[in-house]
Amino acid sequence: MITSRRARNTTFAALAAMASLSLVACGSDPAGTAAPGSSDAGSTGANASGLACPSGTLNAEGSSAQGNAITEAIADYGSACNNASTIEYNPTGSGAGIKSFYNGLVDFAGSDSALKTAAVDGVVESDKAKERCGGNEAWNIPMVVGPIAFAYNVDGVDKLVLSAEVLAKIFNGTVKTWNDPAITKLNPGVTLPGDAITVFFRSDESGTTENATKYLAAAGNGAWTKEPAKAWTGTGEGKNKSSGVAEAVGSTKNSISYMEWSYARDNKLAIAQLSSSTGTGATELTGESVGKAVSEATVAGSGNDLALKLNYEPKDSAAYPALLVTYEIVCSKGLAADKTALVKDFLTFFSSDEEQKALQDLGYAPLPTDLQTKVKTAVSAIS
Repeated sequence: MITSRRARNTTFAALAAMASLSLVACGSDPAGTAAPGSSDAGSTGANASGLACPSGTLNAEGSSAQGNAITEAIADYGSACNNASTIEYNPTGSGAGIKSFYNGLVDFAGSDSALKTAAVDGVVESDKAKERCGGNEAWNIPMVVGPIAFAYNVDGVDKLVLSAEVLAKIFNGTVKTWNDPAITKLNPGVTLPGDAITVFFRSDESGTTENATKYLAAAGNGAWTKEPAKAWTGTGEGKNKSSGVAEAVGSTKNSISYMEWSYARDNKLAIAQLSSSTGTGATELTGESVGKAVSEATVAGSGNDLALKLNYEPKDSAAYPALLVTYEIVCSKGLAADKTALVKDFLTFFSSDEEQKALQDLGYAPLPTDLQTKVKTAVSAIS
C-alpha cells in the first residue's frame, strides 16, 4: 500500500545526514517553452511559489519503487495549487509503465531503468517512445533515488552481513541454508539457523529487479551469470510489486528478498549490511552511505536525456552500492500543449528543494549536487 507522509509521525535520523547534500531546485517558468496559449488555457494563474498551477488531468504509471514518493508529491502539489488539476499514478511496475507510455496510454511513465536503446524481445524502447512523442525524443529525467534493500526475516538475527557474491548465490539457489559456510564466514559470532532460505522475487517486470541484478552481476565475482533484466531469472517464489515482496518477507520466517528501501522500512524489516567485493568491512544502508554512492554515478545520456550509469562497486568503502534511480520518462516535445504545461509544472514541483527534503522522511535520498543543473535544464526544456 502506498503511504502518505501525512500518516507518518517519525523522522528518520539516518536521512538527516543527507542534509548537507544540495537538492534539486527548478525555478524556471514551468510553461515557458510550451506551445502558445498552453499555460493560459485552463490555468488558475501562478501562485506565490512560482508554479503556474494549470488545470487539467495527467495519467501516469510505472515504478512501484517510487510509489510512496510520487504519491506524496502529487498530494503536496495539489495542496500547493489548490487542487487545480488531477494527477493519477498507478504503480504497475517499470516495464508496464514504459509499455503504456510508448503505446500512448499514459502521459508520462516512472521507470527504475532508462529506456533501452537496443532491442529487447524485438523492441527498442527508445525508438517506440520516440514514435509515441510524434518523432521527438523521449527523455529519461532522474527524480527519485531509492536504495535497494536486501531485507530478511531470521529470528534472533538483528545484524547480518552479506556480499554481492553470497547474495547472488542465494538468489540463484546455490546457497540454500542460512548456516551455509559462505554466510557464516561473513558473520562470525552470529548464530544462524540451519533452515532453508526462502527467496521471494518480483513477479512483475521491474526496474528494481533489473537494478538488483545489475548489482549482483557487477559486484558478485561472477556468481550471477544471467543478463540483468526487468524479468527475474533466479530462483524463488514470485510476488507482485514492491509491496508484495515486502509483505511476504515480513510474514515468512527464514526468508529474504530485494526491494526499495522505503518498503522495507514501512514493513519494519531487517536489512542486511553489504560487504565489499573484497570481503573487507560492511556498509549499513543509511542516507549518508547512499549519498556517497549516488555521487559516483555519471550521466550516460546526451543533452537533456539524463540516463545515468550507476557504479555498483564504488571507490568509497563507506558508500552503499545497491542503488536504483527512478526516471520520469517524458516526451521532449509532441505531447498536447495542456498536458505539457501540467507535466512541466508538476516535475518542477517534484524536483524542488522543499519536496525533495520532504521525501527524505519516506526513505528516499536526494539527487546529488552535480545533477541539479541538468535536471533543472531538462524540465524547463520540455516543450
